[in-house]
Amino acid sequence: MSEAKSLNFIEEIIEADLQSGKHASIVTRFPPEPNGYLHIGHASSICLNFGLTQTFPGYTNLRFDDTNPSTEDTEYVESIKEDVRWLGFEWKNERYASDYFDQLYDFALQLIQKGFAYVDDSTPEEIAALKGTPTTPGTDSHYRHRTVQENLDLFTRMRNGEFPDGARTLRARIDMQHINMLMRDPILYRIKHAHHHRTGNKWCIYPMYDFAHGQSDAIEQVTHSICTMEFVPHRELYDWLINTLSLYPSRQYEFARRNINYTVTSKRKLLQLVQERKVSGWDDPRMPTISGLRRRGYTPKSIRAFCERIGIAKRDNLVDVGLLEFCVREDLNQIALRRMVVFDPVKLVLTDYTGVEWLQTENNPEDPSAGTREIPFSNTLYIERDDFMEQPPKKYFRLAPGQLVRLKSAYIVRCDEVIKDDQGVVQEIRCSHLPNSKSGADTSGVHVKGTLHWVSVAHALPVEVRLYDRLFSVEDPTDETADFMQYLNSQSLTTVPTAYAEPSLASATAQDRFQFIRKGYFVTDRDSTTQQLIFNRTVGLKDTWAKG
Repeated sequence: MSEAKSLNFIEEIIEADLQSGKHASIVTRFPPEPNGYLHIGHASSICLNFGLTQTFPGYTNLRFDDTNPSTEDTEYVESIKEDVRWLGFEWKNERYASDYFDQLYDFALQLIQKGFAYVDDSTPEEIAALKGTPTTPGTDSHYRHRTVQENLDLFTRMRNGEFPDGARTLRARIDMQHINMLMRDPILYRIKHAHHHRTGNKWCIYPMYDFAHGQSDAIEQVTHSICTMEFVPHRELYDWLINTLSLYPSRQYEFARRNINYTVTSKRKLLQLVQERKVSGWDDPRMPTISGLRRRGYTPKSIRAFCERIGIAKRDNLVDVGLLEFCVREDLNQIALRRMVVFDPVKLVLTDYTGVEWLQTENNPEDPSAGTREIPFSNTLYIERDDFMEQPPKKYFRLAPGQLVRLKSAYIVRCDEVIKDDQGVVQEIRCSHLPNSKSGADTSGVHVKGTLHWVSVAHALPVEVRLYDRLFSVEDPTDETADFMQYLNSQSLTTVPTAYAEPSLASATAQDRFQFIRKGYFVTDRDSTTQQLIFNRTVGLKDTWAKG
């Protein structure tokens, strides 16, 4: 009997809450801001929040934190929903912070009426100056002692649009001497005359994240509000607002980010890559976005497996991107159909073979249910140029003068003659074959160590192959002392403009995944047409990245 999977620290908390009767079931939420596309970092949060309510009784909400109208767009909302579903999860309720704007406004009025909030006319610079430092206390704002009536009047006028952007804010009245600087009268509302993607021009004041988030959790009765470690200092304010407003006692728990080497996941930096056309868009296969990984051929299962392997912890850690590549290799090895494609062709001519023969070969040796296919074999084939060497070293098992090699699912052949052009470049390799060496019916008794892939010239399908690699050439491109753009890998995309594929690939459609034998794993790109098939390399067959 296999050993039971150990629980992470959040699962242990939830199990204890359920066993104690604190909760009969749980509610979690995934709360992205719709100001960009989701990336691999978000995948951990998605898998955690939705995974918890697959393990324990309860459900997960998808809630868009749409409190900053100038950076948010419906395009991002739709992409986020597509990504979550593609990863294999479904939410119970689709919610938006903007659903609660009226309630949040009422909460703000309650804080004013209780004497816990005031309108401040100070500029952002003045507010920052009065905040103090982590080692020196803050100073009360001149406006901190306004009356309740005056604050209600000004806040109503803020809502009515009487003041320009930045003229006033609503701040919580907590403690300007507090050791936690976030508790030094944090801003709850700011004026922003901007069109909102859902509420239009109804509002010109918008709640800050710290005010909207905890109250939205409480409204939805979220039992376990899970976020990353940078929100640890925010937890005190989260609890203070819920307690002061006497709301449902949602509770915040934090886990550490898992940063990935050779990658940036800052939305600001990803947006810069898109805007400066360093990549073709948010779904460029080199991007760490979920849509980019999908276009590159990553599978939902591989990303979920990666998130499970890196686990949940309380300390930040740098994860090797090689683990993500391992996870997709592991999955694709089981599901990808095998096909033969030659990238750098040279002709191999069988001088003693005539006609065309259709040979049987397996679609996936790891999956017998995938069946077999027929491939055409003729006397003129393409093989890889680097599968032939005129003067080979010892233990070279590919093709060389006088040397025997097997053609995949076909015959053993011997190199008899090499034809070159005036510059000495090999143009044609002339061979003979062993007729009784056919794969599956070999009676030749000859054993060879090398097997080459090939494509019949007469049946070859020209395709474009895009070889994607890591977008950055250094392990930590996020070093704030330098411009991350200087670390872009100039070889992150190279193109094989005309590779030759076996004819069965003619029926490939977008997102079909294949192993190109001896080359790696590839996926049909969405830019493909019936006239021009394009394949993206997902990952090589093994990790060949040079270690520093």
